[in-house]
Amino acid sequence: MKVAVLADTHTHGLSRSLPAGAWPYLETADHILHAGDVTDPPLLDELRVLAPLTVVMGNCDSGDVRAWGATDEASLELGGVRVSMTHDSGLPRNRRARMSARWPRARVVVFGHSHLPCNEDADGLLLFNPGSPTWKRLAPFSSMGILWIADGRVEGDIFPV
Repeated sequence: MKVAVLADTHTHGLSRSLPAGAWPYLETADHILHAGDVTDPPLLDELRVLAPLTVVMGNCDSGDVRAWGATDEASLELGGVRVSMTHDSGLPRNRRARMSARWPRARVVVFGHSHLPCNEDADGLLLFNPGSPTWKRLAPFSSMGILWIADGRVEGDIFPV
């Protein structure tokens, strides 16, 4: 199973659009996750025709994103793997312990907010922030991610777009 992961697209307020390099990954995904700061519900309309879409609210999202169907947090089973998602996981210090306590059944926690990619798998929990495809801020490049899920196992990839 191929799960495309986005966060911090900020496509409306900052007059940005998804880069062309992101679309081939999205168009071939079995599921799409967006970890908040969408800011533009029409983007969600475009994404949901490609694959099932799960979205959480970000700190820059308004009621129109919630009205589209975004929730504060999400937990779902994808290919036999429990994935939980939030926008802001807090500061890096003790993040793994906090996320493990918050979602003890999760194998993956997807988050955004910092725009800094994170793909850290340890102690049975994959912490995964795809970065931002539109606004890299302090990251080395604009990015998105893929979660590869098969036979109850998961691996994450983050790459420039």
